[in-house]
Amino acid sequence: MKRIILFGLLLLAGALTASAQRGLKEIPNPDVKVQEAGFKLPPGAKINLFAADPQITKPIHMNWDGQGRLWVVGSPLYPHIKPGEEETDRLYVLEDTNGDGIANSVSEFAADLHIPTAVLPGDGGVYVANSTEVLFLRDNDGDGKSDERKIVLSGFGTEDTHHLLHTFRWGPAGHLWMNQSIYIHSHVETPYGVRRLLGGGMWHFRPETGQLEVFMKGLVNSWGHVLDEWGQSFMTDGAGGDGINYVFPRFVGVTSPGASRVLRGLNPGQPKHCGLEVVTGRHVPEEWVGTLLAPDFRGHRINRFRLTHKGGAYISTKIEDLVSSTHRAFRPIDVKMGPDGAIYIADWYNPIIQHGEVDFRDARRDHTHGRIWRISFPERPLVQKPKIVGASSAGLVSLLDSPEELTRTRVAVELRQRDAKEIMPALEKWYGSLTEDQALQKLRAIWGSQAVGAFKRSWAEDLVSASNPKARAGALRALYYTAGEEKTSRALLEKAVEDPNPQVRLWAVSVLAQLPWPDTVALALRALEKDGVDKYLDFAVWSICREHASRWLPIARERNPFQHTWQLFFAGRALKQPV
Repeated sequence: MKRIILFGLLLLAGALTASAQRGLKEIPNPDVKVQEAGFKLPPGAKINLFAADPQITKPIHMNWDGQGRLWVVGSPLYPHIKPGEEETDRLYVLEDTNGDGIANSVSEFAADLHIPTAVLPGDGGVYVANSTEVLFLRDNDGDGKSDERKIVLSGFGTEDTHHLLHTFRWGPAGHLWMNQSIYIHSHVETPYGVRRLLGGGMWHFRPETGQLEVFMKGLVNSWGHVLDEWGQSFMTDGAGGDGINYVFPRFVGVTSPGASRVLRGLNPGQPKHCGLEVVTGRHVPEEWVGTLLAPDFRGHRINRFRLTHKGGAYISTKIEDLVSSTHRAFRPIDVKMGPDGAIYIADWYNPIIQHGEVDFRDARRDHTHGRIWRISFPERPLVQKPKIVGASSAGLVSLLDSPEELTRTRVAVELRQRDAKEIMPALEKWYGSLTEDQALQKLRAIWGSQAVGAFKRSWAEDLVSASNPKARAGALRALYYTAGEEKTSRALLEKAVEDPNPQVRLWAVSVLAQLPWPDTVALALRALEKDGVDKYLDFAVWSICREHASRWLPIARERNPFQHTWQLFFAGRALKQPV
């Protein structure tokens, strides 16, 4: 009943917001100074304009490269191209070359895109979500313009332009992560066969092999994804209302087509968010580190959340906002930590809310403005931009332990382009110097080996025995990606499914779900025997009972294939049929 009431209140709030938007008559003054005067910030924080129209227009998504340049895609065409219009959306490259916090170099890398919704530099060029395709663009002659264009993936749906493939992010192990939303139906040809995602969800992709896989399903409009320092994934939903969502393999959210069971987020009743970033680094106040930034584009603000690990789950608490504004056209839709340690905000700038609240051709839709704002803390020193591109092997490896997550991620991207024979000696030397209590550093070394394409499986297997449960869970996640391709230790998983920590057991079950063993379900059910079973672990075991039903159901027609009767009842309830 509480969920029904909450859902009704969310619908009512949405209806009231839409009504207010349709009645909007007073368009805010677009002058930058007027907008700047409307910001409210926490004590010690300062905001300045990094870049603005007419140099850039309608920024949707942004990411940094290893040289400290900000790549931004913008779409004046949004929400759709009109008859007779050309594909003229743009990809910009912004750089602050003198360190004053303002982009003094702005160039157009590409000007022939069609509603680009994600951008991610890497592999010597840049990946762009361009409607139905993932493009790879490269500048081969050094003129700052794209002259090579390759379709990397195609077949992503286009049913709704604000649900298109979006939210590109590099993971610490070298995966390219990307999201799509509820109305999109994708059928993507890969060297490993056709991969399908019918509705919202998240993919992970290895560009060097072409391997594309679905990680989770079912949020409404998931425009935010981050990985915390231990490699766990969190997402936001631009049309949900559950704040921060903890997700894992085979997670199913409320909108997944045909789902018979779903999971909800950590903050029921919170605003709808677009974008997500984890605060890291030495420039921000120490108490800010580890908090999450989630743009509330409807509320003209960026919310901040603090996560607390509890057993195998999380508690998410809303705390003081990063920024809010009285200017009704401030629409923050992306937020990123910068290489100098400051926080950068993509401001879509629009007096009306996108997407469906008003007509697509409503004259009040702004197609010309857009800003990038920068928030810093003047009393704290900025971070010196590290040398990543062209750094030595030892230099790169040392940066894997940087306090700044952006630095660590860009190092992982640089490792993707290096020869493993060149990198691994330095990585092995660092790993060999680490002590037992440096579990996080060991996990970072494991990710580094994955990024360079020389996964040290033995390191991950050793870390599954670490004293820190976060490290054990992170090590199992590292093993998860190739569990079905390489020999997996049975003894390791038999121990992991009985781990005292439920999150470790969840990841053991996730690894089991990748394996061809006939008794994966019997092993997974053992994860429910220990104390601390939460909704996530219960869901993971429920899921493998369904997915691997062909391995136990025929046997169950004649006898109990499991150790205990309750396990048979649990598996039967998962299928919703007697056995």
